[in-house]
Amino acid sequence: MIMDTRMFTTRPEILGSFGVVTSTHWLASASGMSLLERGGNAFDAAVAAGFVLQVVEPHLVGPAGEVPVLFHAARTGKTEVLCGQGPTPAGATLEHYRGLGLDLIPGNGLLPAVIPGAFDAWMLLLRDHGSMRVRDVLEPAIFYAESGHALMPRISNTIAGLKDFFQQHWPTTAEVYLPGGQVPAAGKLFRNPALARTWRRVLEAAEAAGNERERQIDAARDAFYRGFVAEAIDRFAQTEVMDESGRAHRGVLRASDLAGWSASYEAPLTYDYGEYTVAKAGAWSQGPAFLQTLALLKGTDLGALGANSAAFIHRVTEAMKLAFADREVYYGDPRFTEVPLDVLLSDAYNDARRALIGEAASHELRPGQVPGFEAQLARVMDTLSRLSKVTPVGAAGSEPTLADMRASVKRGDTTHVDVIDRWGNMVSATPSGGWFQSSPVIPELGFGLNTRAQMFWLEPDLPCSLAPGKRPRTTLTPSLALRGGKPYMVFGTPGGDQQEQWQLLLFLRHVHHGLNLQEAIDMPMSHTQHFPTSFYPRDRKPGHLALEASFGAEVIDDLRARGHQIEEVPAWSVGRLTAATRDADGLLHAAATPRLMQAYAIGR
Repeated sequence: MIMDTRMFTTRPEILGSFGVVTSTHWLASASGMSLLERGGNAFDAAVAAGFVLQVVEPHLVGPAGEVPVLFHAARTGKTEVLCGQGPTPAGATLEHYRGLGLDLIPGNGLLPAVIPGAFDAWMLLLRDHGSMRVRDVLEPAIFYAESGHALMPRISNTIAGLKDFFQQHWPTTAEVYLPGGQVPAAGKLFRNPALARTWRRVLEAAEAAGNERERQIDAARDAFYRGFVAEAIDRFAQTEVMDESGRAHRGVLRASDLAGWSASYEAPLTYDYGEYTVAKAGAWSQGPAFLQTLALLKGTDLGALGANSAAFIHRVTEAMKLAFADREVYYGDPRFTEVPLDVLLSDAYNDARRALIGEAASHELRPGQVPGFEAQLARVMDTLSRLSKVTPVGAAGSEPTLADMRASVKRGDTTHVDVIDRWGNMVSATPSGGWFQSSPVIPELGFGLNTRAQMFWLEPDLPCSLAPGKRPRTTLTPSLALRGGKPYMVFGTPGGDQQEQWQLLLFLRHVHHGLNLQEAIDMPMSHTQHFPTSFYPRDRKPGHLALEASFGAEVIDDLRARGHQIEEVPAWSVGRLTAATRDADGLLHAAATPRLMQAYAIGR
């Protein structure tokens, strides 16, 4: 008799050989899988899922949002990054924003709006690597916007908490999300007919261009960035809208900004970790922090530490604190600022930094000193000392994480989708931005703008100083790992500054402790808010460590004794991870978190 030694999981790890799709909402996963069933590839499936997420998770992502995509194309044999992170408009100058009397860019309204990046990125992915047409990838989203989808309880609760604000200050949002002046009920059909009409107009423009697939896709891009969508955005951005500053402001985004921009491909940043090579987006994302943490952990026998042990969590947390401190000082759009990644990922630099990790939890923000960047380090630390508020552990923070969403319904979050098909194509994408909480709905479009510019500082000469045409240092960070030089794993999660932290726990538990994807995802999760948040009002919690109660009293007490400022959160409340892998023989694996009871993995 052969014993099954697998640990109990909330759901099975999905196994198959035809294709797998896993995302943060079952309707997106099912829509993506439907395209695989019709002969589409992983790129077609990811695009369809991405558009459905905009409809069924509007509190987490919208059509004017952004998306970084990490993918491997079997046809070319290349692993690449598709940057769908829209930059700032031409009018986004320090002088203009400081002239409004602001010290920080508000987190909502029109002032923090950047160019919508997701639509062009999805269309380029479809055109260059997909096989299907605009109609194929848009029809599922149009169906759910037009015919309705069962509204998630959190969406209803978010709308209820903002009902008065919407009705008083953002009436165009109230028209969509408070139909008949009432909060839509959870579990009942909710529709967004204005959004359905927008996608139908885009589809009409695409098909009016003729029968050629690529020409249709480019016509859809023109309708969005140089047609009726851009025109509607331009008109609305010039109105005055109330924001978090307590005052009404006009935006600076214009149709000309959209007309001159497109998503772009770039090489990923990679780091070798044992038999694995992890690929991430560059320093315009927080992706390098994942790689820096791996560099700090290299040579540590994590496998000898229990996957649920205090020693494991302590070691990983302290390494992440060091990596994220460097993020604050050195990361930014490489087109505008020099980022010394060669030093930050070098053995010599990390050997010295690793020596800072002791048995006690650090409460200091300790960025490293890179030769030639001493003045930059001083400027950043001065800015943080003046503008990054220290928030005691236990107070409501500003991160758009699950725990904080319970405390403040004004925050949004993010979504994620991973796809692998039978040919070995792999896609990992983290769509976000354009939440209905972030910016008022543009009435003729059915969606609002993306407020990612809140991640810039209104201080000169910093890597993340506001400037026209600059990409925000986003928290969005999909992941792709190779094993033995062959594409192996795609994974990711929503969660703002916590994205890298939760992904790292998944990756390390899978790699060092031999847990399958579902086992690793179901394990208790943790994260720290020790470093400054990327979101308004940019606060931090020195020594903070959030732990799911499922770690157990012994582990939690051990970590408290090490000096961590513990925030104990309910079990099953942290992280929204999804992941998929492909073995050398073609066997596919997929998993999704049970947390929030909506992420789902599908495959066969």
